[in-house]
Amino acid sequence: MDRPGFEGTKYMCSPSPRDAAASAGLWDMIRMGTLDMVSSDHSGWGYMSPVGKRVHGTNAPFSDIPDGVPGLASRLPILFSEGVGKGHIDPCQFVRLTAANPARLFGLYPRKGTIAPGADADLVLWDAQKQVTITNDVLQHVIDYTPYKGLSVTGWPVATIRRGQVAMRDGKVVAEPGSGQFLARAPYDLIKPTGRLPFGFDASAYQV
Repeated sequence: MDRPGFEGTKYMCSPSPRDAAASAGLWDMIRMGTLDMVSSDHSGWGYMSPVGKRVHGTNAPFSDIPDGVPGLASRLPILFSEGVGKGHIDPCQFVRLTAANPARLFGLYPRKGTIAPGADADLVLWDAQKQVTITNDVLQHVIDYTPYKGLSVTGWPVATIRRGQVAMRDGKVVAEPGSGQFLARAPYDLIKPTGRLPFGFDASAYQV
């Protein structure tokens, strides 16, 4: 973030980047099961775009620069490379963190998040040995930069199968435009209050 001129804004996000000690703590929480999903709000903004980071000019104060970085397209390869590749998690934990647990937490299980009769045939074919240097042109997003440019990762998706049909192969989207489906969700057990209150704080007592 200390790069010259306006370039540091490429790395502005909340929470801000942390040091190696904080990273080690996060891996501990993942292994303990305290954190059971790895995700992001993907608040990405273009760098050169006049409606992105520069919307208020290149001399704008910190508070007027759009906050957030693009990470959706690179999240899984980085998680696999740093997590599985460096021994922080195993491949089964990677699948739980990125597919099985999110499906349960968002009320999409068992249609999503499992390989079983009756579920959608959603699969990712993953080359665990494929080495890729991340650049913006290998990512499937419309933002004009990636903060991970130049990062080398080991492990890369080579095909995506959605509802039994190939949607991506070798970095090229082959699904027909408009072929996605909206999945409505009814109430489900995992969103019910558990009765466990952090530090005894009951927000319902302060309703106005």
